[in-house]
Amino acid sequence: MTSSQLRAAEVAKKDPESKKQWLRQHFELMEFTCGWGAASINILLTFPLNKLMFRQQLYGIDTKAALRQLYADGKYRLYRGMLPPLIMKTTCLSVMFGMYDGYQRILMVHFPSAPVLVHKGTAALLAGCTEAILLPLERIQTLLQSRHYHRHFNNTIHAFRELWSFGIAEYYRGLTPVLMRNGPSNALFFLLRGKAKDLFPNAESQSTDMLYNFVSGGLLGATISTMFFPVNVVKTHMQSQIGGGFVSFREAFYAVFNERNRCWRAMFRGIHINYIRSLLSWGIINASYELLKSLLFQTRVS
Repeated sequence: MTSSQLRAAEVAKKDPESKKQWLRQHFELMEFTCGWGAASINILLTFPLNKLMFRQQLYGIDTKAALRQLYADGKYRLYRGMLPPLIMKTTCLSVMFGMYDGYQRILMVHFPSAPVLVHKGTAALLAGCTEAILLPLERIQTLLQSRHYHRHFNNTIHAFRELWSFGIAEYYRGLTPVLMRNGPSNALFFLLRGKAKDLFPNAESQSTDMLYNFVSGGLLGATISTMFFPVNVVKTHMQSQIGGGFVSFREAFYAVFNERNRCWRAMFRGIHINYIRSLLSWGIINASYELLKSLLFQTRVS
């Protein structure tokens, strides 16, 4: 904080109205910061599980085969490809929570008579679509995690440079499934997040409250992720290609579906790993976000 901001904070402590105004001015930044912090904690803890699930999505193999692949790659490659999701997820969740709050404020100002659920749902949908701007990071992550490109790309920066020769559109391969996933899944998460927490009794301590946030956020996130799992499978296959023509989501879906002998069960290969990963990820994200928000809020008003 600058000295002028500190003086403003001191004044805010003494005057209730100034305090409210000061909090409103800084609250949105807090949403971005808490989202970034929650994503950082989550990625560091769950990346290996994500990579295991990714191999199953890409190659249609079972868990044992995917584990054998990771073991053959060696321990030094276990976290290969982590930088893009670390940058992407921290930025995406920062955008997700921050822009959700921002869009909701805008909608409440311009459409005050609309129901709260409409504000929340629309804000969440817009925030999810805004996240798609960061798709190039997800695209690079897909290439780095694929074993076919281990010798093609040295690291994240090298992959970005090599992809540039194919044009800017190459960074956004798979945009359609990302939009299909981000918008609706965000809307479901924000609309149901509070209701899921309300199913638990009142927390008598901060640790109990964190547990409730972990369980409610984890179960909700895992359920939503399971619903959109086939969309992610198609997205992974679309993004694993470099160069060549761009195909529609429908064409990519039927290509994967036919490749897996038109078996719906095969389209859900890796679903159990995805559920466990999502349960842990969204549990960690939800609990970390609420904890960071609580700590920052206390710091600002104390």
